[in-house]
Amino acid sequence: MIRSSAFAAGLALASLPAIAQAQAYQCALPQRATVPEVRSEAPRQLPVTGYTLALSWAPEYCRFRENSRRDARQCSGENGRFGFVVHGLWPDSGRSWPQWCGGSDMRAVELRKNLCISPDARLIARQWEKHGTCMARRPSTYLKVTRILYNGLQWPDFVRISREDDLTAGTIRTRFADANPGWFPEAVGVVLDEHGWLEELRLCYDKRFMPKACDRRRFGARDDEAAKIWRGL
Repeated sequence: MIRSSAFAAGLALASLPAIAQAQAYQCALPQRATVPEVRSEAPRQLPVTGYTLALSWAPEYCRFRENSRRDARQCSGENGRFGFVVHGLWPDSGRSWPQWCGGSDMRAVELRKNLCISPDARLIARQWEKHGTCMARRPSTYLKVTRILYNGLQWPDFVRISREDDLTAGTIRTRFADANPGWFPEAVGVVLDEHGWLEELRLCYDKRFMPKACDRRRFGARDDEAAKIWRGL
């Protein structure tokens, strides 16, 4: 469970200077939100050894989904344009993930606050039930820590980076780490699809929410693997 010292570390990350441009362009929170029902699965309660903040690259996710009703908030353009959005904040336990630990129900007013950093109500609800219940007693705490970590990040210009010659997964790691004091490339996981397109960053934290080197499964693509970034323009 998240303790006060870990939460304070998350606050320290958020206080770093010169927060860069937001990743949700012209996004406005809806007046109301509903919490979708999530079907729980078998619990896997394990000791927490660290955390992962998974950030999906929305232009790639939304490619071919512009007219998807299921993904309308993120992909239609009617609610703004998105860059990196939160897939989830996951507790880690060595070689496995704690999951479905059971917890209190999420309230719509809490879910609503995260809809500009994670523009999918079903995803938010599921991430709480599957992952958040293993690291916090209340969904409000889980969602607040997620916002603090996300808002504490600085964003290099990934549209410009996408045009770099000989772009690799290692370049993406380095550009992100260079923009964020305290981060280093080994703490930035890069997920590419089978064709080399950037899908996700996975930021690796220790138990105090400080950057730490990713293990092999979270590190993803090798530094020398060729990468491409879909701009969605």
